[in-house]
Amino acid sequence: MKFAAIDIGSNAIRLLLCNVYENGEDGIFKKADLVRVPLRLGEDAFLKKKISERKIEKLITVMKSFRLLIDFYEVQGTKACATSALRDAQNGNEIVERIRKEAGIKVEIIDGKTEAEIVYSNHVAEKLDKSSDYLYIDVGGGSTEVTLFSKNQSVVSRSFNIGTIRLLHEQVAKEQWKEFKDWIKQATDGYHPLTAIGSGGNINKIFKMSRRKQNKPLSITKLRDICEFIESFSFEDRIKVLGLNADRADVIVPAAKIFMTIMKAASIDKIIVPQIGMADGIIHVMYENHRQKTAAVKISNG
Repeated sequence: MKFAAIDIGSNAIRLLLCNVYENGEDGIFKKADLVRVPLRLGEDAFLKKKISERKIEKLITVMKSFRLLIDFYEVQGTKACATSALRDAQNGNEIVERIRKEAGIKVEIIDGKTEAEIVYSNHVAEKLDKSSDYLYIDVGGGSTEVTLFSKNQSVVSRSFNIGTIRLLHEQVAKEQWKEFKDWIKQATDGYHPLTAIGSGGNINKIFKMSRRKQNKPLSITKLRDICEFIESFSFEDRIKVLGLNADRADVIVPAAKIFMTIMKAASIDKIIVPQIGMADGIIHVMYENHRQKTAAVKISNG
């Protein structure tokens, strides 16, 4: 079966098309296609509190294109979620209605708690050492979601309005940083040793730059070295010399700093980067819902 997930983020819009194969109680997930469009809705939402008509038109064009791809793949289910940018934008609900009417896609603006739950639904921790403790960190353009796992169970989860675009435009107050770090310290107190699990486009790119093998952890020292290395280049040279995309070149350092701030506050030495994100979580949510509906039908049919 095929599912389509749309993640309308603060920095980019993503469409993930995924094949899911039944395998007992678990599904085997194989990406069929991934389309990423940099739109930076967060710049309007966080600075002007409203998405401009120009960006709305571009967003609707993207969603119409996604509609065509979704129809081509003949998916069994589609789910579109919008996060921090549309949450903060005064005209967020109007935009959602326009997308529904003009592109034929229903978009749900989700709160930070739901966003953290969707990211958690990737079940990454289940594949790791069940006797260990992990801190799952997802850094986006507008917010950061943090979930603490202990013995394969979610202990506590929280979303913070601290993201790469907000940092880039100095939209995070000192008080927010203090509350952020204090919460991390308090939530992780007594959970040691602790390993971080990182998700999001920026940490994925940093991991690739580290040339580590898949599932091999990245030390905070190596993360700091890569951050300082990138920071030593101008914006233009990050694109020309390092080969970063223009919409990645300016936010990758703020992202690294958020990860390092969390790891330092929680006394974490290493981070695992499984190369997943919000869209992957949406796929998992749809598959779980499909399984539950199927099971319910079987029970009702005797």
